[in-house]
Amino acid sequence: MKIEIRGVEKLSFRERQVVAMKEMGKTGEEIAKRLSLSASTVATLYNRAKNKGYEVVIILPGDSLGIFDLDQDEGELNRENE
Repeated sequence: MKIEIRGVEKLSFRERQVVAMKEMGKTGEEIAKRLSLSASTVATLYNRAKNKGYEVVIILPGDSLGIFDLDQDEGELNRENE
C-alpha cells in the first residue's frame, strides 16, 4: 500500500508529518508522543493542513483486494494481442 498526499507542497514539514501519521491511523496522542509535541499542537497542525487543502490517495495493488486473477488477465491480454 502506498499513500500519496496531493497538494503536499502547500504543507509545512510538520504538517506533512502529522497528516501522514493521521492517514496511517495514528491517534493525536500517538503522533504527539512520536514527534515530541503536545496533543493540542498536533490538532492545530492537522487543522491547518486541512484548511490548506490536500488530498490523500491510497494506492493498493489489485491482487491485494482479491479482485484480479493475474493468470486469467494475462491470458486475456495475450488473446487480445494475437
